[in-house]
Formats: sequence, structure tokens, C-alpha cells
Amino acid sequence: MVPVAGQAPASRGRPRRNKVPGVTVHFWIIKVLCTTVGETAADLLNEKAGLGLTGVSVLMSALLAVVLLVQFRSSAYRPGVYWPAVALISVVGTLISDHLTDAMGVPPETSGTVFALVLAVVFVLWYRRERTLSLHHVDTAGRESFYWLAVLFTFALGTAAGDLVSERIDVGYWLSAVLFAAAIAAVAIAHFALDLDAVWSFWIAYVLTRPLGASIGDYLSRPTGDGGLALGTVVTGALFLAVILALVVHLSVTRRDAIEPERAWGRAA
Repeated sequence: MVPVAGQAPASRGRPRRNKVPGVTVHFWIIKVLCTTVGETAADLLNEKAGLGLTGVSVLMSALLAVVLLVQFRSSAYRPGVYWPAVALISVVGTLISDHLTDAMGVPPETSGTVFALVLAVVFVLWYRRERTLSLHHVDTAGRESFYWLAVLFTFALGTAAGDLVSERIDVGYWLSAVLFAAAIAAVAIAHFALDLDAVWSFWIAYVLTRPLGASIGDYLSRPTGDGGLALGTVVTGALFLAVILALVVHLSVTRRDAIEPERAWGRAA
């Protein structure tokens, strides 16, 4: 385990402002909802936009690049910029995994292993360069670059894990959601009761929320014959997007998710 004190080396001059939100209940709700929107958006664009998997990937990657450029140029965390970046990166991460599985025939267990190794490399390089993985100190371009790389590969890894459980193991969408929710609860218990490191607790839960949200989205949108509720991708995506927008507006006004030393799960993260 990489030692993390939750503090970065002191910098000279005016302190930089953090570029990511605090780990609050709002954070996890929006994260799961963004994941669901990402899953339904990827399915909708791939099936009905007529662009094909490659065309959709290029389009969404271009949009993500534009939003990340705005995010990097921002001087501090802005909910209206940060969360669209998360939603778009969830789509791109999903498409990366789908390319390997659907277009190239790579089994999800293989792609998941590759994504896990790449993610581990990102964390090692991040720590070796910055000497911290603290989410309270994502306050330089280098740290923010590592952060978004980690986010991207958690989505890709979570997609592969979700595909493996819900489709290859064939437990169904709603049971997959229950299983992943239970896994997240186990991580929370390990953090609070067994003192599992806050940073690793955060990232493990972050990976698991991807298949949780995707399973919820699939259960709501898929036809009844496939084990879903047949709401469709448009209705499901619109409902969850409306909730996301309401929460983002709320946080933009109240700033309740601005990072503070003793706030919510992950206070040492």
C-alpha cells in the first residue's frame, strides 16, 4: 500500500485552489448518475445515431477534450465544468472497453486485467512524481492530469467488470446492481471500521460505482425480455440527466462540496 498522509509538500507563494470536489454524499450520487447516463448515452449513440462505434468514439473524445481543456484552464473546482467532464469521460471509458470487447473480441476478463494494470501504473507514477495521492491537493496541472487519467481507466475497468458479471456470469442487471452495491458497502465498512486507507477506499469504490450505475441503467432501459424494465435509453438518460443538472446547480450555488479538512468519507483522501 502506498503511504498517504493526505497532505502535499508545502508550496511557496499563494496556495493553489483544489480542482476536484470533496467526497460527500452528493459526490457519490452524481457519480453513479453520471455513470448511468454515460452507459445509456453510449448505447444510444452507438445504436441510433448511425455513426458506428468508431464514429461515436471520435465524437465523444473530441467533446471530452474540449471540456477537459476548460477544466484545466479553470482556476478552481467548478461543478458546472467538472461534472460534464465526468459524464463525458464515463462515455469514453465505456466506449474504450466496448471497442475491445465488441469490435476486437477481447474477453472482458482480459481487458479488465489490462485496465487494472494501467491504472496501477498511473497511481505509481502519480505518487512517484507528486509524493501524494491526496484528493485535497489536486492543485497543479500534473496532479490533475494523473487524476483524470485515473478516472478514465476506472471507468474502463468498471465497464469490463460490469460486463463480466452481468453478461458472462449471467446474473442479470438488477442482481448485478445489488452485488456491486454490497461490494461498495463492504469497502465503506473496511474504511470506517477497519481503517482501510482513505485514498484506496475512494478509488476502489470509484471503480465499483461504474458497474453499479451501468447495471441500474441497463435494468431500467433494457427490454423486459432481456431482464429490464423497458423504459428505453432516452427516458432513462433524460431522467438521470435531469437529476444531475439539479444537483450540479444546487452545488454551484451552495458550494457544499468544496473540500474541507474534515468533510465526509475520504477526509484523509
